[in-house]
Order: sequence, then C-alpha cells, then structure tokens
Amino acid sequence: MTKSELIQRLADRNPHLYLRDVEKIVDTIFGEITEALANGDRVELRGFGAFSVKKRDARTGRNPRTGESVYVEAKRLPFFKTGKALRERLNDEEALQQSSAGLRDESYY
Repeated sequence: MTKSELIQRLADRNPHLYLRDVEKIVDTIFGEITEALANGDRVELRGFGAFSVKKRDARTGRNPRTGESVYVEAKRLPFFKTGKALRERLNDEEALQQSSAGLRDESYY
C-alpha cells in the first residue's frame, strides 16, 4: 500500500472528512514519527509496533566487484519491530489461509 492509497482508504472510511484533511492528518503523523526518530527517540504504537534508531559504527568494508577495501562511515538507520498483536494477527491469517486451502499438515501441529 502506498501513502496515497492509505489516504484514499482512510477518506473512503471517513466520508465526513475532506480528502485534504485526511492527507494533512497522515502527513502530520508521519512527520511526527520522522521528527522523533531524527531526535533519537523511540516511537511505540501499541498493537502495531515500535520504530527506533539503530546506530552503525564506522567500519572497513569490501567492494564486492573489485575486492578493494572501502571505508564505510558511521550511520543511523531506522528499525521497526512488530508488536505482539500485529504478529499474532499475521500468523492467525496465515493459519486460516493454509487450512482453508488444504495446505495445513495436521501431523505438524
């Protein structure tokens, strides 16, 4: 799902809101998450997951094409860890799809 698809889906589910207002809401939420991560904070959305920043130290890497040693600068990367409720929902849906498609091996469970 793209950002524009998310905005459209939210607008469809909330016909009392203008599309431009839904777009502002989504932009504000993403902006706040981005700002918090840029400040080194952690963002936790209960039932969904947590966004955090992982720091990678500088290191010496290798160019895979030439084998030459290359200096890789330190960097910060966004990291997402799923929440328990999201993980359970995903796994429950997979189990439902497998059983309805006849792919579930009963001897495994």
